[in-house]
Amino acid sequence: MEKSVIYDLDTEDGIRQIRIEAVHQLMPGTHEYAMGVFRLSEGETDLGDIVFDDDMHEWEYTCMGDLSHREAKKIARFIKHNFSAEVAE
Repeated sequence: MEKSVIYDLDTEDGIRQIRIEAVHQLMPGTHEYAMGVFRLSEGETDLGDIVFDDDMHEWEYTCMGDLSHREAKKIARFIKHNFSAEVAE
């Protein structure tokens, strides 16, 4: 995921547009490396990060924002199904 992606999160209060941006680290002598960390924001508001393990099986939400566990789970599932190949490279 080179650029950020907008995810339409369906909540009880309506649709929230969550921006998902993969965090990359430049490794010496190589290209950028996807770290399994995805920064979340809504407008100008930082919502924290979703961090996956190396296999993209387990994840945790840093809880900086006001997302419920259920909402974070929806976003994590979206990331896992759409971007797991990139992190595995």
